Amino acid sequence: MNVDNTTPPAAPLTTAPHRWWALVAVALGVSLIIMDATVVNVALPTIIEDLHLDATQAEWMNAIYSLVFAALLLTVGRVGDIFGRKRLFLIGMVVFVLASILAGLAGGPNALIAARLLQGLGAAMILPSTLSTLNAVFVGRERAIGFAVWGATIGGMAAIGPLVGGWLTTYQTWRWAFWINVPVGLLVIGLILWAVPETRDESSPRKLDLYGVVLSTVGMAGIVFALIEGQNYGWWRQADGSISPVPISMAIGVAFLWRFWVVQRKRKNAGKIVLVDLGLLDVRSFRFGSIAALIVSLGEFGLLFTLPLLLQNALGFSALGTGWLIAALAVGTFFISGTTPQLTQRFGGRAVVRAGLATEAVAIAGLALTLSASISGWLIAAWLFLYGIGVGMATAQLTSVILAEIPVAESGQASGVQSTFRQLGSALGVAILGTLLLTTLGRATTTQLEAAGVPAAAQQPVVEAVTGSAGAVIPSLQANPATAVAGDAAAAAMIDASKVTTGIAAIVVLVGLAATWALPYVPPPAAEPRSASRKRRRGKDSDEPEGTAPAAAPEAESGTAAA
Repeated sequence: MNVDNTTPPAAPLTTAPHRWWALVAVALGVSLIIMDATVVNVALPTIIEDLHLDATQAEWMNAIYSLVFAALLLTVGRVGDIFGRKRLFLIGMVVFVLASILAGLAGGPNALIAARLLQGLGAAMILPSTLSTLNAVFVGRERAIGFAVWGATIGGMAAIGPLVGGWLTTYQTWRWAFWINVPVGLLVIGLILWAVPETRDESSPRKLDLYGVVLSTVGMAGIVFALIEGQNYGWWRQADGSISPVPISMAIGVAFLWRFWVVQRKRKNAGKIVLVDLGLLDVRSFRFGSIAALIVSLGEFGLLFTLPLLLQNALGFSALGTGWLIAALAVGTFFISGTTPQLTQRFGGRAVVRAGLATEAVAIAGLALTLSASISGWLIAAWLFLYGIGVGMATAQLTSVILAEIPVAESGQASGVQSTFRQLGSALGVAILGTLLLTTLGRATTTQLEAAGVPAAAQQPVVEAVTGSAGAVIPSLQANPATAVAGDAAAAAMIDASKVTTGIAAIVVLVGLAATWALPYVPPPAAEPRSASRKRRRGKDSDEPEGTAPAAAPEAESGTAAA
């Protein structure tokens, strides 16, 4: 990709009088959509009981949000480039607030899943518009601060969500886990109107590749459907012997995504409008950084889906207690976030990302190895605190590394692509680790029931009830003297299944760490050419041509480094 640095589109925006308030709007907006990806996890057992969700519907309630999020990011990132990122941010927030109202009013599983779908639509508009706005408004050290705030917000809010959900479920109702978005959302809308500057790619044709939208959306939906519904329909055949729709859905999803790849390449080479410039993936830092982001999100959000089920259903923690435990993750994230810019300036973003991912893997593996019926809450909190430190180091700087060599004019599209990788990873995490938990839980429950001496005739109903409710039925089984033995066996099975699932999550994060070894070195944001530094020390700044201030040097360097 050839980059023309003769026109500095971001420079005039650095004089925007309210740009730091714009950062507040961005942070609050991102807080809502990220928190909403996890806020329902702690409330999930209560929602299952209140609305009579089965395990598959519970997975869909979580995965549909991330799936729609991922499926539409490619489209809306392009829309923001064409029609304005502020406008997209505003519309997305309005949609998100309205969907949150509907989710809180839901009277059944289908209504709740539909509202979550609409929330995903709003979130898909918000995320790329916030990131591309930061990329366009801030440069140099200010951009490093903006990315640090943006990334710490993602990591921290993913953990604070369960705490908020636990508190509201305990003292109010699970419906407030959605309604809390309304007052904060209205505040964000006001800040958008007042403080956020409008940015767009003026050179881009005002057209969209609708064929690409269909191909990418159907492709991703087909794959996620197969992963979630495999446990329900059967991976190859259904219970009645007929062919399961799961392998068909998987084949359709893969075929559509392959077709999407081929068509986008052909249209780009022919000079036609494309949904996304796949040439962005030719930039090494963007390609491998996005792959790492997908894999890491898979492990992170899959863990945040399965962990609350274990804590409440098998280890006896309340919804609020579960929220407080997972809040240790947020404490770790915010603990390290203040020093992350300094670490990045000293060691570079790539090194900080690697250190963060290694810390995450150690923490998750430690949790998997120490899980037991007698594990203390303090030990769980300690592992999650360490995990939060890794999240705080990795998330923000991975974003910075991914976009380091992307010119501002393409920031909206690039933001949409890298955010799509993240959200697709989140949906896959819920689908893969959730399905793995249920599959392992079924086998482990059978084993534990046999070991407890439960008659064979009584085992199958218990296994079906435990797996069908994702373990939510375990506390009631334990509370009933007639089924207490079966309940204790199911709780032990839940712990065994969670050890496997958590161990797999650790391996997934390690794979993400391995992907970062392909990342090229990117200079720290505050770095400047050594020759420019020598000139200033000699008092020769006046020799520099107008418009080449040192603050712009890092951006120019990263731009010209693009392949």
